[in-house]
Amino acid sequence: MRLTARASLFGRSACLSALLLLSFSAIASAADWLTYAHDPQRSGWSFEETTLTPANVSQLGLKWKTKLENKSYSLSAVTAPVVATKVSTAHGVRSVVYVAGIQGNVFAVDAETGEELWEHTFRYVVSPGKGGYQGTFLCPNGITATPVIDKETNTLYVLGGDGALYGLDLGSGEVRYGPVNFVAPFAKSWSLNILNGVVYTVLSQGCGNGLSGFYAINVQDPHHPVIRQMLLSNTNTAGIWGAGGAILGDNGRIYGSTADGHFSPAAGDYSNSVVSASLPDLNLADYYLPPNWRYLQKRDLDMGSASPVYFGWQKRKLVATGTKESIVRLLDAGALGGGDHQTPLYTSPQLGNDNGICCEGLGIWGALSTARDDEGQTWLFVPMGGPPSTHAPRFPMTNGDNPHGSIMAFKVVANPETHDPVLEPAWISGDFNIPDPVIIANGIVFALSTGENAVQHGSEKTRLLNTRPAVLKALDLKTGKELYNSGTAMASWVHFSGLALSDGQVFAVDHDSNVYCFGLPPKK
Repeated sequence: MRLTARASLFGRSACLSALLLLSFSAIASAADWLTYAHDPQRSGWSFEETTLTPANVSQLGLKWKTKLENKSYSLSAVTAPVVATKVSTAHGVRSVVYVAGIQGNVFAVDAETGEELWEHTFRYVVSPGKGGYQGTFLCPNGITATPVIDKETNTLYVLGGDGALYGLDLGSGEVRYGPVNFVAPFAKSWSLNILNGVVYTVLSQGCGNGLSGFYAINVQDPHHPVIRQMLLSNTNTAGIWGAGGAILGDNGRIYGSTADGHFSPAAGDYSNSVVSASLPDLNLADYYLPPNWRYLQKRDLDMGSASPVYFGWQKRKLVATGTKESIVRLLDAGALGGGDHQTPLYTSPQLGNDNGICCEGLGIWGALSTARDDEGQTWLFVPMGGPPSTHAPRFPMTNGDNPHGSIMAFKVVANPETHDPVLEPAWISGDFNIPDPVIIANGIVFALSTGENAVQHGSEKTRLLNTRPAVLKALDLKTGKELYNSGTAMASWVHFSGLALSDGQVFAVDHDSNVYCFGLPPKK
């Protein structure tokens, strides 16, 4: 028997309804974190969490730090963590944290102790090509997609650097599926997603000569894999490169925001857009093109910098998207841009990046996140690089200066005249040195100040200079007040990563290939 789960996000008071909406296995525990940002819609919301509360989160501390045998390459090191509970291993039944290394290794770590349980190394028989970006931070020739866990089949799906999909046993790391050639060798893929036995990813930057678009593989029959593609460009443009990868709605569609390039539906080019395709066949369903797309193209302020998030609000399905331009748009998930493909439900004022700079970490990067509080209020959280715009709306609650970045929190409310959704500013955090996307649990917002050097001028080596160790912070969901700060607990910075949460423990990684676990002290 399969239950459908996660998705429309109707709030803690209606979790049973949420559990009946999107397909994750009935075997999955409430403490599992099976995919990037928790669920197929990339909400970032662990609505099942009850251990951590605003009252006790100040007691968080570093429980363990595990150094993995993985070499970083340029800006890449290890993927964001995913977590499975109640896994049968050679060491007994454990909760296990999984990450993949850029060089081709997959690691399983005991969530309670930090002990490494197993490691699997891929052996590639193909070599990277010689494209213009190959071997740079844009095309780092390794594993770039966060793996995804299928609890029902006890499988961790990993997309190797050679473009093949592998299914590893959760408990032992043995290959149970594949390898099956899925995408171009040494393409750049983003976080895997899974729904009803189909694994999804997206490609960007033309790495490995892989064209940008949505990619799907049906893994239910290992001897008859069915692979589908929805290509969004004829060249190396229109990449979907937000950290969330493929976003899956509960309405039978997949979503992504695309980067710079040509826009011509007649030619099959969908740059600078939010695009949706049908599931699982990946036929083009809809797109939204911002009216100022030529300006975005000229200034390299594309839509691709941050993954959208899909969520339910009142009786509607919405998609929220953000850009390097620092504008957030709310779209109808079933009609992204209305009849003319260019009319959103709501467009925010400019929130940051006043000078329109493309490549210094300014603006919205990574992904947006959403949650509902105990009163049923829907929230949207925006990670903003750099100071807020002079055009940004007034936030009723502020929490200090934020010259390097911040988390901006908005309530999704109804326009009293049109009843369409609008964003009502709620609070802005104190300073974050380039924030990653947030995760939310039980009235707490967790976010990582990454400490990376995001200035892309000069050689790649300059990106490794002037970095600072990452810092984990916990903020009050309703006020943005800082409730916890990890201080000097983390050794290094991190680029384009994400957090995971399971059973009252928060997991993070850094560029030195360390995995961290933050949790409450033992009960006396």
